[in-house]
Amino acid sequence: MQAVGRMVAAVAMVAAVSVASLLVAGTAGAQEYFGDARPDAPELAARGPAKVGVRTLTVEHRDQLDVLRVTDQTPNPRTTRKLTLEIWYPAALASGQAEHTVYTDVLGSGPNDPKRPNTAFQFNGRAARDAAPLHPAGGAAPAHLASEAAPSTPTPTPTPTPTPAAPAGTVFAAAGAAASASADTRYPLVIVSHGYPGSRLQMSYLTENLASKGYVVVAIDHPESTRADKAGFASTLLNRRLDDLFVLDTVAGWARPGSGNFLAGLVDVDRTALIGYSMGGYGALNTVGAGVSAAAVAFVPGGKLAVNQQGNAEYAQQRQAAARIKAVVAFAPWGGAHKIWDADGLAGVHTPLLFISGDQDDVAGYRDGVLRLFEGTVNADRYLLTYVGGRHNSAPNPPSPAMWRNADDFQSYAEPVWDSRRINNINQHFVTAFLGIVLKQQPLQAYLALPPLSADGTIKPDPGLWKGFPKRAALGLAWRHLPPQ
Repeated sequence: MQAVGRMVAAVAMVAAVSVASLLVAGTAGAQEYFGDARPDAPELAARGPAKVGVRTLTVEHRDQLDVLRVTDQTPNPRTTRKLTLEIWYPAALASGQAEHTVYTDVLGSGPNDPKRPNTAFQFNGRAARDAAPLHPAGGAAPAHLASEAAPSTPTPTPTPTPTPAAPAGTVFAAAGAAASASADTRYPLVIVSHGYPGSRLQMSYLTENLASKGYVVVAIDHPESTRADKAGFASTLLNRRLDDLFVLDTVAGWARPGSGNFLAGLVDVDRTALIGYSMGGYGALNTVGAGVSAAAVAFVPGGKLAVNQQGNAEYAQQRQAAARIKAVVAFAPWGGAHKIWDADGLAGVHTPLLFISGDQDDVAGYRDGVLRLFEGTVNADRYLLTYVGGRHNSAPNPPSPAMWRNADDFQSYAEPVWDSRRINNINQHFVTAFLGIVLKQQPLQAYLALPPLSADGTIKPDPGLWKGFPKRAALGLAWRHLPPQ
């Protein structure tokens, strides 16, 4: 019997490796498009009416502290931080142009790790590379914007799978009679900050989706914090807020009429949202008023984290620049369980918040982590969506086929209980409602005014338990709302 058992196990292992090999061998053209709505997706997960363009730009933040080189002899070394940005936006496609691109990212946990070497992989996206932007008022982009489009390396364009249509009754960017005049002429801005390590591309299911609903979305590759260049943690602690504000200021410059950038006149930076995952969530909270504690300052050499500390004069001054940020979505934000914030620091946040987390998050923590942050940000209007049985990967794309070769790479994106595509659709739904209310004044409050769900073994009334969810589909989730005190 033991021999039979060993033979069965060996066959199972060979089968698993064979499946993984087939998946890895497949080209990006044969893969799915992350973010497409499953048949059971909640209502607002569907893409919006706009076609989506995408561009990659690199910006330089000069004369910044190189915190990883701080020593007693060199207490203030300087460097230039080069940030690669992926920008998604509503687009006016040229004749024959399709919403298709191939993104290239890397596997691994940082350079020089023989167990998880940095390896390039590709996956599909529903966006047209370097397409002309669509003017928010409708119609084709102005001639000076369309002609400015910078060429890039051509992407092979297969016949893309049709984008699933939105369900009847879905309310998108044009909705809401209360929308202001500025909402009719310029797009709100969404800045996206990845985890540690992570990538500007790891939430493309959400970034593309929001662009189709009338947002300009800018995702950052944070230096020393990506899978390609991961370095000391002190850099991530110090620089997330500084990177976020630098990108906000950069886009504000691009958005000025006559700037020469393709976003000139198209973005309303006074209606900005920050979306952060894990360390990106830490940075987002720190940016909008959650100054770190005195205990946290000791985590960075030379006390250099004091620039992000509650009560620091420089931090208070830079918070004024963050007033343009009107909403934060924090996926599994790190720091609540690690003495990063005390009560006074959390009370400094007044910006509307949407927290999203798994209740089994063993990286950021839940009861002493995300739940503590939710309850402690007492001056903010905030929501908490919890995936029951979920761990830390409540934000990223599903694992790409290339990740099936290495369990650690696979588990850096996958959830052990939840299907990632299901999580993606639920995230799209709630983020659409939250940002639509806060940034676009859309009448979507009913999608957030939800009764709580409890795991008490009773069968709940259905349908209509949670607005926007199909019959029998609002399960495994918990929802809370707390108004500001």
